[in-house]
Amino acid sequence: MKSSEHPEPVNPASKHLSIDEARALERDHLIGVYVTIRQPMVIERGEGEYLVDTEGRRYLDLVSGGRAVTTLGHCPEPVVEALCEQARSLMHVSNDFYTPSQLLLARELTAHFPGSRAFFCNSGAEANEAAIKLARKHAHARSAEKVEIVTALDSFHGRTLATLTATGQPKYQKGFEPLVPGFRYVKFNDVEGLRAAVNDKTCAVMLEPVLGEAGVYPATQGFMGAARECCDRVGALLILDEVQTGMGRTGKMFAWQHYGARPDIMTLAKGLGAGFPIGAMLADERVAASFGPGDHASTFGGNALACATALAALHMLVEERLVEKAADSGAHLAGRLAEVTRDAGVADVRCIGLMAGITLAHPRAAAVKETCRKGGVLIASAGDSILRLLPPLTISTARLDEGLGVLREALRQHA
Repeated sequence: MKSSEHPEPVNPASKHLSIDEARALERDHLIGVYVTIRQPMVIERGEGEYLVDTEGRRYLDLVSGGRAVTTLGHCPEPVVEALCEQARSLMHVSNDFYTPSQLLLARELTAHFPGSRAFFCNSGAEANEAAIKLARKHAHARSAEKVEIVTALDSFHGRTLATLTATGQPKYQKGFEPLVPGFRYVKFNDVEGLRAAVNDKTCAVMLEPVLGEAGVYPATQGFMGAARECCDRVGALLILDEVQTGMGRTGKMFAWQHYGARPDIMTLAKGLGAGFPIGAMLADERVAASFGPGDHASTFGGNALACATALAALHMLVEERLVEKAADSGAHLAGRLAEVTRDAGVADVRCIGLMAGITLAHPRAAAVKETCRKGGVLIASAGDSILRLLPPLTISTARLDEGLGVLREALRQHA
């Protein structure tokens, strides 16, 4: 291609794309993995609980950036200030060097999970990949045959080959075979099935305390207790994937605290950076010791920019008591949903903190979601019949009620 054929450089901040322009650019330049889920809007900026598109329309965001990520709202000032300040001084050096923000974030996070050590990466999938590797390495010191990892059907752990295998949903695995060997699946909340699956070859049980992507299905107390009991019985590790549930989402700092089933390894991402990419694996010291120099690494993991941002987000979470606020707002959400969904074609509602799943009596999730969008409210779906709400922890009950009012009318319209 001649140099004259290259497009003119574009300053994203000054370019207001229409939806047609955006679709054309996607068609011509992107691999089409997101085509079917794109909503017909081009987002220009975020303001607290709202997103604003390039047409100037404001949307109340009840999914925290789409997947429970912007848990403190869009562009919270303390986080933005920390990000900008760090960017002006140092954005990145490799892990050949110490950086203050990485070490301070590790200290703060492990204080919330005492007796643990931290490893930083860039996403939830990477955090889960690290957890799988650590579990295998820890087990290999005891037995070459102790390699199996038990996970739950309908779970979601990521899209790398190992985390895709751990994900108990064949629809995501199709076409990527052969999968990584050594994984077994059990029905979620099936205590007897779990006990039967865990044996002397099991090196870990890997679970989400709440099945998020599947539609917000919390674990039962008995299931979580059995998971801890089974691991202790055979000397396996309990890995809890808190990528979506961690950092206050469920009304506790970590969802496992609802159950008292402390994991050996816990993974975090999404809300950890309040919108900036970062993942973390926290492991008990005795387990973390199984990783030695060179066993695992990440070029960008724990970089100065990500860690400074996450540190500011964690401070905001604690100082503004947003975990406690999420518990209170979650109780309000559960009560209001009981009213909103009554006689509205809804089969079931599940809530834990500021996570809610709504199962419709008919496969009309896409229609309800689109009607809400047209009404200025963004919600998420899971399949054809399930809606999800994942509002920011900072949301007021008045704003929550505003969004639920739009949802109520959409549900009734499509009942």
